Amino acid sequence: MKVSKTRKRQIFLLTFFRSFRSIAAGMVTLAFPYLILKNLHFSSLTLGFIYTAATLATAGLGLLCGFLADVWGRKKTLIFISVLLPLGCGMAYFSHHLLWIYAAAMLGGFSATGALAGGGVGGAAQPIQSALIADLTSPEERTFYFSVFTFISGALAALGILLAKFLTAKEDFLAATIISLIGLFGLIPLRLKDHIGSVKKLQGKKSIGQFAITGLLNGFSQGLVTPFLVPFFVIVYHVPRPQMAVYGFVSGILGAMAMLTAPYLERKLGFVHSIAVTRGLGAFLLILLPAQRSFVLALAIYFLTPALRVAALPAQQTAMTEFVPGEERGRALALNQVARLGSSSAGTVFTGAMFNLDEIGLPFYLYGAVMAVNIGLYFFFFGKSRAKTAKDVAS
Repeated sequence: MKVSKTRKRQIFLLTFFRSFRSIAAGMVTLAFPYLILKNLHFSSLTLGFIYTAATLATAGLGLLCGFLADVWGRKKTLIFISVLLPLGCGMAYFSHHLLWIYAAAMLGGFSATGALAGGGVGGAAQPIQSALIADLTSPEERTFYFSVFTFISGALAALGILLAKFLTAKEDFLAATIISLIGLFGLIPLRLKDHIGSVKKLQGKKSIGQFAITGLLNGFSQGLVTPFLVPFFVIVYHVPRPQMAVYGFVSGILGAMAMLTAPYLERKLGFVHSIAVTRGLGAFLLILLPAQRSFVLALAIYFLTPALRVAALPAQQTAMTEFVPGEERGRALALNQVARLGSSSAGTVFTGAMFNLDEIGLPFYLYGAVMAVNIGLYFFFFGKSRAKTAKDVAS
């Protein structure tokens, strides 16, 4: 079944919204750690606590909005949650008092626990966007549309990182405020048919639980490493912000391009083996990152690992949306995000403390161990057959 012209228009409007939001997110991703560590001279432990508070707030808001999306309406809920990113960016621009920074990070979702293309900043809106893409596409084409959507998001987030090079850390937040506000205009013309589900019962609770468990471990591993990749280069190699902006742009572009391989990986390997191959290789490289002191090799790992981590993400998103009824997708994706972000906060606190104690390598080694367990659980839950797609497994 092909996607109709009307639905393609809705996807275009959603992409317009996400594009401007992604540019703003890229700017925040680079500017925030420099603001905390260099401009305000707080410790990496403080940065870790701020990221943790933002992560927990994102999880709570994402869960609330996942339920609201299913029982109140997805357009209204998306508009409500999307206002918080420009609000948080504006707060970070106008005041640098520590408590105010905490509030800005929590509202704006400056958690940095996910890939840029996957909604690492302002991530509370991500489950609703994924549910909408699933609603607007057929199962046969869903991975393709997830891939294109996230590719555009990742590429523009990388552009946001590059643009941040030309502004001060404070100016980045003003620009991010304006840019993310522009994106909101894409939501106004959206015309969506809402799936109103029951509050009391979830038919797909078994699948939701299985994805929540894998999401929990995935989130913990993300929290250990992802928010601290930029601080790693700041602390270990003393890379200046303009130079790091260029490196972040390259890494973001490679991550975005990796999304386009998802349909091929799903067809050839299935979503379970796709996750095992890409994330397993990424974990191996991250173990090497602190174990050597070659800046060139470290930079190569920084370029490659985000791409490897997200390459199978569209196939994973398709699997999650196919295992649950349409009227439960908002809650299913939100519950998965809660499990992921809740556990990532623990990883973020741990790494912040380790960085503060100069034990920089331990979080990366722990990341590899957790990822190995997580890959094993994917095979245990979803690898019972040689199925190529989530739809095949479900049948």
